[in-house]
Amino acid sequence: MDGVPRVPEQRVPEQPVPLRFGLLGPVRAWRGEEALSTGSPQQRALLAALLLREGRTATAAELIDALWGEEPPAQALATVRTYASRLRKLLDPGMLVSESGGYAVRGLGEDDLDLTRVRTLVATAEKARATGDLGSARAALRRALEVWDGEPLAGVPGPYAETQRARLQEWRLQLVEMRLELDLEQGCHAEVVSELTALTAAHPLREHLRELLMLALYRSGRQAEALAVYADTRRLLADELGVDPGPELRELQQRILRTDPALARPATPAPAPAPTVARPAQLPATVSDFTGRAAFVSELSEVLASAKGRVMAVSALAGIGGVGKTTLAVHVAHQARPAFPDGQLYVDLRGAGPSPADPETVLGSFLRALGTADSAVPDSLEERAALYRSLLDGRRVLVLLDNARDAAQVRPLLPGAEGCAALITSRTRMTGLAGAHLVDLDVMSPKEALAFFTKIVGEERVASEREAALDVVAACGFLPLAIRIAASRLAARRTWTVSVLAAKLADERRRLDELRAGDLAVKATFELGYGQLEPAQARAFRLLGLADGPDISLAAAAAVLDLPQEETEDLLESLVDISLLESAAPGRYRFHDLVRLYARDRAERDEQEPGESEAALARLLDFYLATTAGVYAIERPGDKLVEHLTPTRRPGLRFTSRTSARDWLYTEANCLLATARRQADRPAGLGAAIDLLWAALDLSESGANSKEYEATATALYEAARELGVARISARALMTLAHAHVDGGRFDRADEEAEQVIRLAGQAEDPLPVCWARNARGIIALYQGRTADGEEHLSEAIRLFRQLGDRPGEASALCNLSRIRLAAGRLRSAVDLAEQGIGIYDAMGNSMRGANGRYALGLALTESGRLDAAASSLHEALLVFRDSRQRLWEGMTLFRLAEVDLAAQRPAQAAANAERALTVLRGIGGEWRRGNVLTVLGQALSRIGQTDRAQVCWQEALHIYETLGSPEAAAVRELLNPVQAA
Repeated sequence: MDGVPRVPEQRVPEQPVPLRFGLLGPVRAWRGEEALSTGSPQQRALLAALLLREGRTATAAELIDALWGEEPPAQALATVRTYASRLRKLLDPGMLVSESGGYAVRGLGEDDLDLTRVRTLVATAEKARATGDLGSARAALRRALEVWDGEPLAGVPGPYAETQRARLQEWRLQLVEMRLELDLEQGCHAEVVSELTALTAAHPLREHLRELLMLALYRSGRQAEALAVYADTRRLLADELGVDPGPELRELQQRILRTDPALARPATPAPAPAPTVARPAQLPATVSDFTGRAAFVSELSEVLASAKGRVMAVSALAGIGGVGKTTLAVHVAHQARPAFPDGQLYVDLRGAGPSPADPETVLGSFLRALGTADSAVPDSLEERAALYRSLLDGRRVLVLLDNARDAAQVRPLLPGAEGCAALITSRTRMTGLAGAHLVDLDVMSPKEALAFFTKIVGEERVASEREAALDVVAACGFLPLAIRIAASRLAARRTWTVSVLAAKLADERRRLDELRAGDLAVKATFELGYGQLEPAQARAFRLLGLADGPDISLAAAAAVLDLPQEETEDLLESLVDISLLESAAPGRYRFHDLVRLYARDRAERDEQEPGESEAALARLLDFYLATTAGVYAIERPGDKLVEHLTPTRRPGLRFTSRTSARDWLYTEANCLLATARRQADRPAGLGAAIDLLWAALDLSESGANSKEYEATATALYEAARELGVARISARALMTLAHAHVDGGRFDRADEEAEQVIRLAGQAEDPLPVCWARNARGIIALYQGRTADGEEHLSEAIRLFRQLGDRPGEASALCNLSRIRLAAGRLRSAVDLAEQGIGIYDAMGNSMRGANGRYALGLALTESGRLDAAASSLHEALLVFRDSRQRLWEGMTLFRLAEVDLAAQRPAQAAANAERALTVLRGIGGEWRRGNVLTVLGQALSRIGQTDRAQVCWQEALHIYETLGSPEAAAVRELLNPVQAA
């Protein structure tokens, strides 16, 4: 024993877990995540009454009245006390307070009651909206509405609860309206139409909802439907209340009738004016036609202003040659003159040329400019830099170092004193300058580019040929130097029109030669940077320029260069550092359009080995085909297509999950399609390109790339037809037929599929024959030729089985299910769809399994098994959404709308049909759109929006009559049932 008395061990008391309460749904209580029992309905009514008073005391008489109204039981007071006693055991000590013969709940934090949380979020939203931060306001409102958990005070009896329930429901509806207003203010008009359609059906007399629906429809290009909503509202108000619509609704109708331009888009706050700063004295003259760049001017001016009375500010602008770095820097420096009254120094460091300026020489000129006699200028670099910094101490001087080569050239020229600033321009990012503010200068926006072009050419010449002027600035890649050259050439030639200049620049092979005026030339600017490259950099620059598409991934670039990814990344990053390449995103790179043309020009002139360019393009195609085939195999286990594709020389990327494989496909979609289309001019790669397109057919069905897919398929088929090889032509036609089916052009698709069968038969290529038979079967269904469809699909099933292609067999079975359904053979339709699903599920093919569940949902709908049909379609919808198959997502929503109609749920049917229209916008073809409009009209008619229903049917009828579709007769009957009868 040490003799030191022991102190009893002190325990830190555990912090109680706070209580939380919910009123915006059933009345509930939680301690942490544990749900607590709140007792009988009347005990919950007492708790709700106390919580709604938010700490204020409720007398016993008020509580009795709240629970029972005018007819309380004989022992009402005793019952209230019993409920209060039970609640006291539930609540934390001291929370339920008895005073003045009544009770109050106190001690709740801001987050302990859902009602309070909602109020806080709404206040945040209102504040953000008032300051113009619509995104934050919208997000806060969405979070507030997510707090609701059904009907407020659900199941709570008593007159007080009934009154408060109505108040809270009205408040929620007001918040929904406010959130919808914000959606419309942010341009989400198409997305809210379905929600507003359902809300107006649920609250038909609420004029503000009708007003929002009219505005959303109008901004979605559906003017007639918007006016039909007004007509429905006017009729409904007259029938129900004997009144006319309010002034807001009437005014909106008039503005829609006169197509008020202010309705066409959300109002946006005016941009903050660019800071106005006077011009310095010792800088090069700024150009009189300086245009745009407001954000960069503001950012750089702010950095320069930060030097005032504090530390030296250094800002470095980087960008490709011709992007306007010097022009912007000079402009900003002129504006910053009042902040630097002690002088402004300028030097062109000639960093992009073969003979960059020597820092020692530059310092000599700076010292003389600052008043140092020639005899006092030191000899060494170090001494000159020290004297330079000493002269600037206590002064406020701006130093503009233009066209710097690298950080080493710049460091001796930086001021070291507070209050001074340096502004640097370079093609190289100055990552080596500690503390420098780095700015990457990009090309102009289309609006800025057009304004710049107009300033040089003149408003009169551009106004009459605005589209041609846009073509000119786009051909210039929105590069300021290129625009200045093109505009100057046009300004000097009064006999030229803007269209003449646009035509000259349309030829990519001549474009760089056309962009020359006097001593200005885009090509010469790029040559300065190219001349500094090491041989490996120059090779990478040339070969990467051959690749089409908006950008290129690191993996694809490695294939082009035939190098490991690590070495490829080092080369690409070095090109980014000198602004000959841009970093589009981590692991992705892109050329400016004109730089790409220059790279291709160099590839033609500087090819180091015969066939180097062709080999690079072949490797890229090989990479995309191998990787896309791998994605296809993951998405469609057991599908035989991958065994029938052109063999590849490299393995391509490997993926560990369907999600990562699918992400790759959609990320690479534009590059992949551009690479395939490039092969239309390369007979050696044509077969592989067509197989690449076939393996990437999800891009057609997705809707996101349908037009690009079809254009590529068309170009490749034209090339295949000229080549005259039956196997290649058949496969090209198969991809084109697939695109035409997705686009709703069934006659063309059927003709193409028929040719596929003939050509592939000649080439003894069995898989396209299977696919073509399957396609002709579903086309026959769409065209009402069930006997033909039965024949084609039965043959497709036989051929797929012969090849051992189980997923192909399942596809044909599901399509045959739909043929049998059209023929009225419901039991067979269900059986065939279930057979197809069984095959898909056994092979783990979830995406195509969704197509089977879609077919099963149709058969179950016709069989009257509506709950089972809805369940099957919902399963399909989740998969289509996850797989990004927008065409089938939209069609499944349409089929769910049909189920809702059959189940007498017209408001839900209208909402699903609206969602289908939104998803199918621009994809699927007009025939499918006509089908959705027909069902939407039926749903709207049943919820009393008859005028709007008529508009939908009229549009559907126009579609069907234009296409010559037999569905026109049924729509005519909907429009005029009496006459049709």
